[in-house]
Amino acid sequence: MVRMDALDIKLLDALQKDGRMSNADLAANVALSPSACHRRVQRLERDGVIRNYVALLNPRAVDCRATVFVEITLQGQADAILEAFERQVALIPDVLECHLMAGVADYLLKVVAKDTDDFARIHKQYLARLPGVAQMQSNFALRTVFKTTALPI
Repeated sequence: MVRMDALDIKLLDALQKDGRMSNADLAANVALSPSACHRRVQRLERDGVIRNYVALLNPRAVDCRATVFVEITLQGQADAILEAFERQVALIPDVLECHLMAGVADYLLKVVAKDTDDFARIHKQYLARLPGVAQMQSNFALRTVFKTTALPI
């Protein structure tokens, strides 16, 4: 865990809301000089607290209208089975997230698709070919009620 003070938290909170904010605006936002602000942000980047800067796209604008949560149960829990599955699932471009789970399913995937026909293609081309899969259940999101990328810090 990286040591952070209240100013670091303010910086991170502001950057999570607007990662394109200029250093001058960020500095003013947290009541620091621009040079001190820049040094702190560089330290947070160097320490791995800030991992990357990205553009968040509107899924509808890029024709990714369907979000599907796929629960996957594997045939076993041996390291070789888990590693083979994780290696292959990471190669699927339509999978946004893959989580190893505790509970009924071994993995939970977040998949995006244009529509149900496109998901059928993804299932046939990729998901059905994943190694070690014993069972798979797909759940289509009807509507996104709330979504954020900001972590509660």
